[in-house]
Amino acid sequence: MPAQFTPAARRLWDISPPVHAGSPVFPGDTPYSQQWNATIGPGCPVNVSAITLSPHVGAHADAPLHYDAGGASIGDLSLEPFLGPCRVIHAIGRGPLIEWDHVAHAIDARLPPRVLVRTYERMPVDRWDGALAAYAPSTITRLADLGVLLIGIDTASIDPADSKTLDSHQLIRQRGLRVLENLVLDEVPEGDYELIALPLKFTSADASPVRAVLRALA
Repeated sequence: MPAQFTPAARRLWDISPPVHAGSPVFPGDTPYSQQWNATIGPGCPVNVSAITLSPHVGAHADAPLHYDAGGASIGDLSLEPFLGPCRVIHAIGRGPLIEWDHVAHAIDARLPPRVLVRTYERMPVDRWDGALAAYAPSTITRLADLGVLLIGIDTASIDPADSKTLDSHQLIRQRGLRVLENLVLDEVPEGDYELIALPLKFTSADASPVRAVLRALA
């Protein structure tokens, strides 16, 4: 009987923060809560819960509907941008805006179509950070010009927390980019990986939680 080929497992990095009742949310947004509608006991063989949360809790993908009244819902988006080669770039301690000079050291002719930027030494998974770092719109423009399909960041937004114009969100709307926010990149070295961060098929939602992971390319 011929020997079966078993491919070597490639290392995974889980880049999703934990989601629970204490998870930080944007001020005014809906936090995670959970109640039990059924519990195991006499006459009931299962536990069944109901959860309430903003789709922007934890690692998540925004849909155009989030920043465009006529935009597509998250369930209408192609999955292609959320799966495939990506590059993690460190811009730790930079801000308040991530400028091109902060990421240029990691840009070359082999840039994958997905770029994730790490800004925190340790991502604050237990508290809201109103001073979060965000993308400068000019940085997004240059990445889009290089063929980038998706940008990600380890903060809660690609725009400053107090922005009322959401310039970076409006720019990704204009350029057709997709976005991931609230990633945890603390343990991820700079370099290239396979990104897997598929949103749920919510047919009318403005965003979706994702279980974002990176996988070694070899």
